Amino acid sequence: MRKNRLLPLLVVTSAAIALAACGKKEDGESSAASNAMEVNGLKTPAAFAGITDASERAAAIFGEMNKVISHPRCANCHPKSGGPTQGDAMTAHEPPVIRGPAGLGAAGMECSTCHGQENVEFASMEGSIPGASPWHLPPESMGWQGSSVEEICSQIKNGELNGGRSLEDLIEHNSRDHLVNWAWHPGEGRTPAPGDQETFGALTAAWVDAGAYCPQ
Repeated sequence: MRKNRLLPLLVVTSAAIALAACGKKEDGESSAASNAMEVNGLKTPAAFAGITDASERAAAIFGEMNKVISHPRCANCHPKSGGPTQGDAMTAHEPPVIRGPAGLGAAGMECSTCHGQENVEFASMEGSIPGASPWHLPPESMGWQGSSVEEICSQIKNGELNGGRSLEDLIEHNSRDHLVNWAWHPGEGRTPAPGDQETFGALTAAWVDAGAYCPQ
């Protein structure tokens, strides 16, 4: 008789577990807005909450942001001079290209000649041509490939070197820009940047909120 009285409770408990499972995030899904400490190898702002000194917290956060900024998916398109590099090894772009006016490539050989609106897999071998529209290089003043984390931080928040962006603009850019987003969807043959764009944007906002101090 006692076992029968337990049956309704077991049914209700099982239903509650099932409902909870329906709302559970899939592995790898962004948790930047929750209390997760890490998303796909990139720490979230929650991981730095215990650093009470604002300047130390900001510097530590930017150091984490630099895992994305200096990753080949980003750094390949931020050369200090000349054309972009490519691949995880960051080798010279093939075929050779130049930045050209507005970062769109040389006349007759614009970036859009090969790079369309989305990644295109090669038909006869592994790999793909990256794509996102419009595909272009940033201004030369935003080249940081090979720079130290301290140099990159100072450069990124300098309005004369970052395309005239304010700190708030940087949050918007890192959170929503389509080319920044491509770093996590780079197509076959490329390693995506750590984390995801939501986490990267959240780190940028936390860095700005803490005073946008740079590592020393």
